[in-house]
Amino acid sequence: MASLDGFSPLLHSFESLFVHYGYGVIAVVVMLESMGLPLPAETLIISSALYCAATHRLDISWVAVAAIAGAIMGDNFGYLIGRRYGHRLLERHGGKVGLNDRRLILGRYLFRRHGGKVVFFGRFIAVLRVFVALLAGANHMPWHTFLFFNALGGIGWAGGYALGAYYLGHKVLSLSGPVGITLGIVAALVLGGSFLFLKKNEVRLTEEATRAAEREQRGETVP
Repeated sequence: MASLDGFSPLLHSFESLFVHYGYGVIAVVVMLESMGLPLPAETLIISSALYCAATHRLDISWVAVAAIAGAIMGDNFGYLIGRRYGHRLLERHGGKVGLNDRRLILGRYLFRRHGGKVVFFGRFIAVLRVFVALLAGANHMPWHTFLFFNALGGIGWAGGYALGAYYLGHKVLSLSGPVGITLGIVAALVLGGSFLFLKKNEVRLTEEATRAAEREQRGETVP
């Protein structure tokens, strides 16, 4: 069995957090991130699941439920904010949370082209997750369509990450020596490669969206 001695300070900090605030802290952090605040919700979900696997002092089912509830509620609040205040609010204050002009153009382009797919898959892309609900509301996506794809995305992202990290944590903790170290290195490489892939595609999509917006301004037909 892998030793937990090196993780004892981290485990203690998580124990203190959950003793004081319970599962609600997961729901609140995920909800606030889904509303548009740049908070580490994904990290909290994964860390909470690993804490469950390491200590069994939390129920992974309730961690997943709290994360899913926070994701769905937060996205709906974000949608209402975007719907009420529209692009004017985002253009004025979006830069404070990383939603610059280029990303606003990208958001308009993606919602016009792909709608529900953006809401669903945006959950799994860090650069979109914080903004997708605000952009859906600002672009007047029908609420019932948003609610359906938002719920599917919230369940898949929050529930999938919580349960996946929990069961992966069990496997890693049951291993020791070179095998456990190798699995950790492979996981880090996969995560790093995924991040680089998404950043590269964000740049490509932004450039494509910018060109499409410029053609629209000139009165040209955009396919």
